[in-house]
Amino acid sequence: MKNLWAFVFGGIFSVGLMLSGMSNPKKILDFLDLFGQWDPSLAFVMLGAIAVTFIPFQKAVHQQAPKTVYGDTIDLPKNNKIDSKLVTGSLIFGIGWGIAGICPAPSLTLIGLGYYQALYFIAAMMIGMLIHRKLMGKNS
Repeated sequence: MKNLWAFVFGGIFSVGLMLSGMSNPKKILDFLDLFGQWDPSLAFVMLGAIAVTFIPFQKAVHQQAPKTVYGDTIDLPKNNKIDSKLVTGSLIFGIGWGIAGICPAPSLTLIGLGYYQALYFIAAMMIGMLIHRKLMGKNS
């Protein structure tokens, strides 16, 4: 049953990405183009996402051992300091987002829409994840 709900809500999420334009690389690049043809509409999408997740996330953060509806443990990060790893990772993510106009979840939606070019992004993302694992010496 848990997998069925994951599938249903994942489908709703992907439809939301498509309807909001978050799957359209041109729309993303227009949003990031502050000094050109700036399109602020995605700011409203982001604010909507924050509004929907704010209360559940606050509830999870303030619980001693947060769990999902199905009783699975929610593994929240313990480190909350801003360090060089966080800044470097954020810069790499932002640069990649700015170059491609794609981030992880919308890249999967793009494949479903038939944009095979998203496979280049996904391949680069997977290589980046492998490099991270090698450099950090983790299986995370």
